[in-house]
Amino acid sequence: MTALILALIAGAVVGLTLGALGGGGSVLAVPALIYLLGFTPAAATTASLIIVTATSLTALYAHARAGQVRWKAGAAFAGAGILPAAAAGAASTHLPPAVLTIAFAATAVLSAINMLRPADTARPGSGDVQPGKAAGAGAGLGTLTGLLGVGGGFLAVPALVTVLAFEMEAAVGTSLLVITANSLASLATRSGAATSLDWTAIGPFIGTAILGAWDGKRMAAKVSGPRLQRIFAVVLLTVAAFMLADAVT
Repeated sequence: MTALILALIAGAVVGLTLGALGGGGSVLAVPALIYLLGFTPAAATTASLIIVTATSLTALYAHARAGQVRWKAGAAFAGAGILPAAAAGAASTHLPPAVLTIAFAATAVLSAINMLRPADTARPGSGDVQPGKAAGAGAGLGTLTGLLGVGGGFLAVPALVTVLAFEMEAAVGTSLLVITANSLASLATRSGAATSLDWTAIGPFIGTAILGAWDGKRMAAKVSGPRLQRIFAVVLLTVAAFMLADAVT
């Protein structure tokens, strides 16, 4: 019963984050799965991809209804990351747990730093799309998704703003398309691992995450983005510090 309650609460938080910020939820999903529900780092990254895929699809639908998804540009951006996501997903199964934990903690710190600098992520680019940079950013996000089980939305949003000159609302909505595509590509290389997961924990986690994604979309319309980002950044830094301490002890 305790595990069920923890899964429900963690799922709600992940969904709220994805729905409100267009990313970042998976950076909480992995540590929640490891430290609250007892998953190994490898199993947690696979389970996180499943959770993020389901939740991102829900949030994507909500943003698409509001006209905040640029499908053609988003598909091209995501396409550059599909093969790297699949390759990194296959490679991640051979990495030691401590390496995955440290890499994930470093990613959480990077996410927090980006969110503590809203002025940089909210400034549109010049309007000239640079295909090389767009492809490089897409490939980097795909690699991150495959390796660590994170959607990469916390990097996709600023990349879409600065590289493709998207407005913030369109970047948040389109990032969910990128997250979904990368997560599915990585999951394709982990189909065998998915069958051995604890679905009694993952199922409730996904359920409340999906509900939370809808609430997160409504929250984003009421609370300022910079304020949400600052709160979330503090949480991420706390989680990263805990994971690093755990990995080196």
